[in-house]
Amino acid sequence: MTSPGPELGDRAEVRAIVTQADTAVAAGSGDVPVLATPRLLALAEAAAVAAIAPRLAPSQTSVGTAARLEHRRASPVGAELEVEAELTEMDGNRLVFMFIARAADGSDQVIGAGTIERILVDRERFVARAQAQAPA
Repeated sequence: MTSPGPELGDRAEVRAIVTQADTAVAAGSGDVPVLATPRLLALAEAAAVAAIAPRLAPSQTSVGTAARLEHRRASPVGAELEVEAELTEMDGNRLVFMFIARAADGSDQVIGAGTIERILVDRERFVARAQAQAPA
């Protein structure tokens, strides 16, 4: 039996507590001990991946191709976040997700938001092609 494939409206949420390893200092993207923008993007990607994972065939995966992110509020070490992604657009193998990151302290403060584009691929073919294109 084949998987039905992703559907508009598929969504998932990831939660995280900001640690020293998540900061701009650790990521090299700044010199302040708050959630790094690259780490926020990684959490959004994780939510997008989780949104469609149950609907993919075992041989399928998705890879990121584009992102747009607004990082609106600083999150210090110890802050807890909720990042939700929802599949909002599909065009063949191209998937677009909207995401929003909020403080998980009950305040509903928006930490960041944006869109992520991912492409569905056959995992083995994608890896083989990447290895064949790698510099010697």
